[in-house]
Amino acid sequence: MNAVWDDPRVVRGMKAQLRLWGKRLRAGEKALGWKLAFGAPAAMARLNLSAPVIGFLTDRAPLPSGAVLSLSSWTKPVVEPEIAIYVGKDLPGGADREETRAAIAALGPAFELADVARPQVDVEDVLANNINQRNVILGARDESHAGAALQGLSGRLLRNGREVAHTSDLEAMTGELVFLVQHVANLLAAFGETLRSGQVIIAGAVMAPVWVETTEEVVFQLDPMGSVSVTFSAHPVG
Repeated sequence: MNAVWDDPRVVRGMKAQLRLWGKRLRAGEKALGWKLAFGAPAAMARLNLSAPVIGFLTDRAPLPSGAVLSLSSWTKPVVEPEIAIYVGKDLPGGADREETRAAIAALGPAFELADVARPQVDVEDVLANNINQRNVILGARDESHAGAALQGLSGRLLRNGREVAHTSDLEAMTGELVFLVQHVANLLAAFGETLRSGQVIIAGAVMAPVWVETTEEVVFQLDPMGSVSVTFSAHPVG
C-alpha cells in the first residue's frame, strides 16, 4: 500500500493546511505541535487511508485543565482523551526507531477539543480545515515515561463523575506511540517540514470520544501520572 503522503487527497489537503498554518504563524501565533487523527483501524478503513493524518497546534489552542467552556458557539463538540508526546530533539524524516524513541522526552495526559461542523468524509477538505481542531488541554508532563514507556499506565474516562470507559492498553486504538512519532516526522518531511524539539504531539483518542450534548464535566485520568478535565456550559462564560 502506498504511503499516506502519496495519496492525492492528502497531498492537496496538507498543502492547503500548511498554507493556513503559515498564514497564522505570520500573523503572530507560535507553533506548538501536531495532532494525529483517523488512526483507528475503522477510521482508516472508512476514509480509505493507509495511515493516520495530522493537523497543527498553535499557542492559541491550549486551555488549562479545569477550564469551563461555553458551547454556545460550537456546532458538534467532541472531547478526545489522548496521550501527549513531548519531543526533546529535532527528528528528521527517515529516523529509525531508536532515534525516534530517544527523541520522546516525556508523556502526559491530554484532551483534544474539536468541533465537527461537517461530515468527516472528504479527506482533502478535512485536512484543509485542520481536522476541526479548536483547543487542547495538556496535563503535567512526566519525564519518567520518556521513550514512550507505558508500563504501569492505564486510562479512565469520567463523565459527570461516573466512569464511562477505561483501558489498560493505551495503544490499542492509536497504534504504537514510537511508530506514530516516526510517522509524523516522515509525513512532515514529505511536505518540507521538520518535527522540532519542544513540540508536542497529541496521539489520538485512547478511548471512545465523548460527544458533548449537555452541561457536563469530563475527566481523563492517566493513572498514576495525572489527569485533565474540562467543564462545558450551555451559556456564555465570563
